[in-house]
Amino acid sequence: MTTDTAAISQRVLEIDPARESEKIRDHIKASLAADLKRRGLVIGISGGIDSTVTAALAVRSLGPKRVILLQMPERHSAEETHQFSDIAASFLGIEPIHEDITGILHAAGFYRRYDEAVRTVIPEYGTGWKSKLVLRGAGDGARYNLFSLVAESPEGEVVTKRLPHQTYLAIVAATNFKQRIRKMLEYYHADRTNYAVAGTPNRLEYDQGFFVKLGDGAADIKPIAHLYKSQVYQLAEYLGVPEEICSRPPTTDTYSLAQGQDEFYFALPYPQMDLCLYAKNNSIPATEIAPIVRLEPEHVERVYRDIDSKRSTTRYLHLPPLLADRVPEVGC
Repeated sequence: MTTDTAAISQRVLEIDPARESEKIRDHIKASLAADLKRRGLVIGISGGIDSTVTAALAVRSLGPKRVILLQMPERHSAEETHQFSDIAASFLGIEPIHEDITGILHAAGFYRRYDEAVRTVIPEYGTGWKSKLVLRGAGDGARYNLFSLVAESPEGEVVTKRLPHQTYLAIVAATNFKQRIRKMLEYYHADRTNYAVAGTPNRLEYDQGFFVKLGDGAADIKPIAHLYKSQVYQLAEYLGVPEEICSRPPTTDTYSLAQGQDEFYFALPYPQMDLCLYAKNNSIPATEIAPIVRLEPEHVERVYRDIDSKRSTTRYLHLPPLLADRVPEVGC
C-alpha cells in the first residue's frame, strides 16, 4: 500500500459510475427475466440516497412504467421524509403510492409496546414525548457498545438513561414492526402486479447487519448491496439525483427524535466507516488506515473489532431457514 495517504483516500473507493450503472442495469434486466420471472420492481422510497439510487437504476433498466414507488410513513416519521420522497419520485417521473402505516402499527400494538418498554426506564414517558436510541461504543473510543435512551418531554426537557439489555431488546423488537409492515405492503403490491421487490441496502448496511430480518432485509434483488456508501453517492451524482437528496445526512427515520445512522448503529460516520471496512476487508493494518480516517491506530483497532462483532452477532440475519436434512430437489 502506498504511503501517499491523501491519494489513497481519494482513489480507493472510486468507481466508474457509467460502467457500474450499466452493469447493475443489465443485472436487473437479466434477473427479472431469467430468475425471478417478474415484470417490474417495487421499491419503498424514503427520499434517502440508497432508495433513490436503487429506484433510479430500476428506472434506467425498466422504464418508469414498470417501477412502483411506495411511501410508507407513520406517526413518528419526520416531516422531511415525505418531502424528500416526493422530490425523489418527481425526479424519477413516477407518481408514488402513499400507504400510511400508522393504523396497522396501532392495531399491532406497536405504540403501546414501545411506550411500555420506555417507561421501564423513564416512568413519566407518555403523550407528547419523543425518543431515540443512541449508541456509545467503538466510534467514541470505548471498549464496549452501550445503548442509552434519549427522550424529550413536551416542554423540551431532555432525559438520557442507560438501557438495561432487556429494555433495549423490547424497544428494538417493537420498532421492528415498522420494517416488517412496510415489507408486507411492498410484497402486496408486488403480488398484485407480478413484480419483484427491490431491497436498498448498501454494502456497509448489508455487511454489518443493519437491517431487520423479514423486514427491510427481505427482497428479491438488492442492486447496490456490493457498493460502499461512498460509491452510492458517486452513482447518485452520475444519475443526476437532486442535490437536496445527495446532501441529506443518512438517517434511520425509525424513532420520533431525529437520529443519524452512526448515532444508532455504526461506529463512525459513513466516509470513515467505509474506509475502515475496506481496510478490514483488504487486510490493511490499522496503523496504515488510521491517518486516512484521522483516528489513532488503537481507535481503528476497536472499529475493526466492532466490525467482526457485528458480523458475528448478525450472521443469523443472512441465513435461510435451517433444515434438519437436505432437500435436493428444491432450488438448484
